[in-house]
Amino acid sequence: MFSVTVRDHIMIAHSFRGEVFGPAQRLHGATFLVDATFRREQLDDDNIVVDIGLATQELGAVVTELNYRNLDNEPDFAGINTSTEFLAKVIADRLAERIEKGGLGEGARGIAAIAVTLHESHVAWASYERAL
Repeated sequence: MFSVTVRDHIMIAHSFRGEVFGPAQRLHGATFLVDATFRREQLDDDNIVVDIGLATQELGAVVTELNYRNLDNEPDFAGINTSTEFLAKVIADRLAERIEKGGLGEGARGIAAIAVTLHESHVAWASYERAL
């Protein structure tokens, strides 16, 4: 399996419901490094997984939709604990939609899977991987 990873970052505010979250139940900020990995079994006709420039551009567009937002106030996330794992899935799903619409080029239609990893710090991160 071949893969290409591009990186961006995101800064959000949110709070959690549930005692398991301890002090994170209060409103707090989070800054994540966001890695999006595109996987495919065979390279396309140009011998690439995906156009790195387009992948970077589309990841940037997806994170811009969330950046500098209080997710508690976003209608898409009403009543949802926007955990790191959950946000990784949101970003992966939004990238998949962009692939389906041709935003990463026609060659990207051969991508088999996307994995998104959100790094909370140098010692903790969470990922979500989905097939296309």
